Amino acid sequence: MKYSYSNVQQAVSNIQSGQRIFVHGSAATPGTLLAALEARAFELSNVEIVSLTTLGDMPLAKAEYRGSFYFNSVFVSSNIRTVVNDGMGSYIPVFLSEIPKLFYQKILPLDVALIHVSPPDAHGYCSLGVSVDISLAAVKSANLVIAQVNPKMPRTHGDGFLHASEINVWVETYDELPEIDYNNETSEVEKKIGQFCASLIEDGSTIQMGIGSIPNAVMDELVNHKDLGVHTEMFSDGVVDLLKKGVITNRYKKKHRRKVISTFAIGSRALYQFIDDNPLFSFLESDYVNDAYVISKNPKVAAINGAIEVDITGQVCADSIGKYQFSGVGGQMDFMRGAAMSDGGKPIISISSITSKGESKIVPFIKEGGGIVSTRAHVHYIVTEFGIAYLFGKNLEQRAAELLKITHPDHQEFLDREIRDRFGKKIFGS
Repeated sequence: MKYSYSNVQQAVSNIQSGQRIFVHGSAATPGTLLAALEARAFELSNVEIVSLTTLGDMPLAKAEYRGSFYFNSVFVSSNIRTVVNDGMGSYIPVFLSEIPKLFYQKILPLDVALIHVSPPDAHGYCSLGVSVDISLAAVKSANLVIAQVNPKMPRTHGDGFLHASEINVWVETYDELPEIDYNNETSEVEKKIGQFCASLIEDGSTIQMGIGSIPNAVMDELVNHKDLGVHTEMFSDGVVDLLKKGVITNRYKKKHRRKVISTFAIGSRALYQFIDDNPLFSFLESDYVNDAYVISKNPKVAAINGAIEVDITGQVCADSIGKYQFSGVGGQMDFMRGAAMSDGGKPIISISSITSKGESKIVPFIKEGGGIVSTRAHVHYIVTEFGIAYLFGKNLEQRAAELLKITHPDHQEFLDREIRDRFGKKIFGS
């Protein structure tokens, strides 16, 4: 049965202490519902919040609500980093491809799902819009579904349709979706990394990359490529730009030919308008999109992902800075493996050579407590602004020599000593 409430406070009155609550994420973060839930903070205790990524302010993350809310997140977005690392929450290491299983198999049973959807169409179907990823599994698994229904939420094609009868509590809103602008001026370092990454991508490739300055730099360098396809966990405005220029055609994909496949999108209002009711895009669940076997069926998959640190054997730390939990495993390993299995595929890690403090990101050892997201057995290419290190098939000493070549010059002498101390005075790279 569906209930309609004009008062959002009445809607969140259904939430009780001790429950586990899923919060819809990315640009579908249900800000109106979260603000209403904050107003009940001191009435509630031990409410567990599960989410992938959320955008904007997280009103439930204030220190004074320590006894009210606990964040048990499958990815640590910037608005909850402090509380997760200060004891008001924790992090569940899990591949994006496997998160729906946590809900469907009741490994992480959900009491309530707070979601953000489009209004129902003529047939009674709402859309999960810009974030299908793990949210459909949450809706199908939760005992109670509370939705803010918003005409500004794009109606997207794919798995994200939800009949109005599946929503228990209905709140009408007219909120703008959160926007992220990555079109700031690209640095020279990012441009060089973009150029090196783009040089590895052949015409007819299927690409996967995230959002941020380096992915944008790669997109800028792909304007002269031909017939690229997109199968990715997420995308932003750069994909739309390449579509309009005819670079992305999805012509040679084996899976979902002629369509952009993704699980969620974040970007500008123009992006949200472009994907609205656009059959060129198909938003599917992450357990399918991020399945390495599915990914591998497309040709020449070029998967470009980032890192925090890389050690001299090729181990990639991408979710923590030492013991400090920064983000999460996400879909990096799903796509690294899928690209490696693809015919002509290239799993690529892109990383600037130094931090903002001038410290080397290519290191002898990952910082104590740091998490290995991609193992050295999975890594093929590492790219910095100083070049490309190809590690596949190389032994430990050869890998170290390759990585030394793309290390910042200020740190090469130190790293060379560390390599020789570890492996002996061998001839590297032979």
